[in-house]
Amino acid sequence: MSYQIKAIPKRERPREKAWEYGVDKLSNAEILAILLKTGCKNKNVLDVAYELLNKYETLDNLANASIQELEKIEGIGQVKALELLCAFELGKRRQVKEKVKIYSGKDVYYLFYSKLAFAKQEELHVIFLDNKKNVISKKMLFKGTANQSNVHIRDIFREALKEGALGMILVHNHPSGDVNPSNSDILLTKAVYQEGKNLGIPVIDHVIVGYNNYYSFYDNNWWDKYEKEIQK
Repeated sequence: MSYQIKAIPKRERPREKAWEYGVDKLSNAEILAILLKTGCKNKNVLDVAYELLNKYETLDNLANASIQELEKIEGIGQVKALELLCAFELGKRRQVKEKVKIYSGKDVYYLFYSKLAFAKQEELHVIFLDNKKNVISKKMLFKGTANQSNVHIRDIFREALKEGALGMILVHNHPSGDVNPSNSDILLTKAVYQEGKNLGIPVIDHVIVGYNNYYSFYDNNWWDKYEKEIQK
């Protein structure tokens, strides 16, 4: 038997429950009811929400319905059908991470320019990569002067293991604008590079970002030089 939404105790109505307890505490029907806003002459909005769930059985089935299918259901109509499918589309897009691929130090520079080029303090960021050099995630792991004594190498690789990374790129800025690597930069790079070899998570590059320039260890063949150095 249908009843008016006003007949439901106020604290049990979908919107009131969302405000008091949070959206994550709502049932699927209650969330649909909030999206639908109103019912129709013979059904309140919760009745319509339950009918949708019964008809389509799963949220995936409902999300893949067409506007033409949905608008035929009493209490839906064209506008509500469109709004409902738009909400599902946003949910789908949230699950799809845009793949960013790193090909060179310049890609890293453009990726971090707005964040680091004018920063007043040094920041050390790490880009975690999959086996095809697609970006899995980016994290700032240190703020201050980035040298081997301040940056804990174990923290970098703890994050890499957590992310399931198969490669990484170090990125930090020089507030002075001079992008040439300092002795501290070189020592840090060597330490992280060596640990990466030991753990099977290679350090592919270390990019230093300045105002309008950058330095890439990889682009400057630094890895080849270092390998020759340690083999002597």
